[in-house]
Amino acid sequence: MKNYRSKRVLVTGGAGFLGSHLCERLLGAGHDVLCVDNFYTGAKENIAHLMGDPRFEVMRHDVTFPLYVEVDEIYNLACPASPVHYQNDPVSTTKTSVHGAINLLGLAKRVGARIFQASTSEVYGDPQVHPQKEDYWGHVNPVGIRSCYDEGKRCAETLFFDYRRQCDLSIKVVRIFNTYGPRMHPNDGRVVSNFIMQALLDQPITIYGDGSQTRSFCFVDDLIDGFLAFMDTPHEISGPMNMGNPGEFTILELAELVLELTGSKSQLVNEPLPHDDPTQRCPDITFAKEELGWEPQIKLRQGLEATIEYFEEVVRRG
Repeated sequence: MKNYRSKRVLVTGGAGFLGSHLCERLLGAGHDVLCVDNFYTGAKENIAHLMGDPRFEVMRHDVTFPLYVEVDEIYNLACPASPVHYQNDPVSTTKTSVHGAINLLGLAKRVGARIFQASTSEVYGDPQVHPQKEDYWGHVNPVGIRSCYDEGKRCAETLFFDYRRQCDLSIKVVRIFNTYGPRMHPNDGRVVSNFIMQALLDQPITIYGDGSQTRSFCFVDDLIDGFLAFMDTPHEISGPMNMGNPGEFTILELAELVLELTGSKSQLVNEPLPHDDPTQRCPDITFAKEELGWEPQIKLRQGLEATIEYFEEVVRRG
C-alpha cells in the first residue's frame, strides 16, 4: 500500500457532512489536509474536533473564485446537496458546480494534482432505467426547480472529462447515491434527517406521495471507503463510478424503521409529491465492485442507530 504521509490534500466543502468525514479519514491516513469551505451549508462544529491537529488547516473561500494553493490531490465536494439548500439560491448552485469545477480543474492542471469530483445520482434525473448504470444518460428536466443541481453537476462532469481528454488530467468522478450518517444537517430536507428529527420531536412524519417511491441508503463510512479506494486507482480509471447501496427501500419502510428505532409517538402524514421528485433511485455498483472490490458493509438498521444517536445529541443541545 502506498505511503500517503507526504500528500497535501485539498478538500472543498470540507466542513460539510461528507467533507468533514473525508477530512477526518485523510488526517487519520497521515495526510496534510486543507479544508476549504464558504460555510453556506458547512458547519464549524463538523470539524471542531480536527482543529487541534497541526496537519489540518481551514480556509474560508468560495470556489466560484479562483484558488491559489499548492496541493497534490483535490477532492471537490463543494456544492449544496439537499433540495432545501440548493433551491434556496439556484443561480449560486449552478455557479458553484460549473465555475467551481472550472477553477479547481485549472488549479489541478497548474499544480499537476489528481482531482476527484463528487457528482450525484441526480444526473440520472427521474430514471427510466432501473437500477442505474454509469452508461445510462439520464432523464433530466433542464428547466425545473431541481435543474440548478442536476444540470450543474452534469456540466461539471462534462468539464472533468474534457480536461481529461484535452489536458490528460488525472480525474476521478463519483456519482453519489443517497448517503446518511452523523453530521447531516438537521434541517436539510433530506428524508433520513427529516424522519429522524420529526420522530425525536414527536412531530408528524411527513411522507411525500404514498411512500411507495424507493431509495437506496448508503452509510457515510462506507462511502468514504469508496472515495479513498477510487482515488488510489490508476490514471486510466476515471469513472464516472456509481457509489451507493444497492439495497432498495420504500420511503414508507424507512419511516416505519425510524419509528421503531426511536420509539417515537409520531404519526405518519402524507403530503403531495414534490415536482420532479424521482420515483425510484438505485445504483448498479458492478463497476465499483470490479475495480475497487468495494461494496457497502453497513446495514440500514445499524447505520440508522448511529445516525439517531447523533441527532439525539443535536436535540439535547437545542
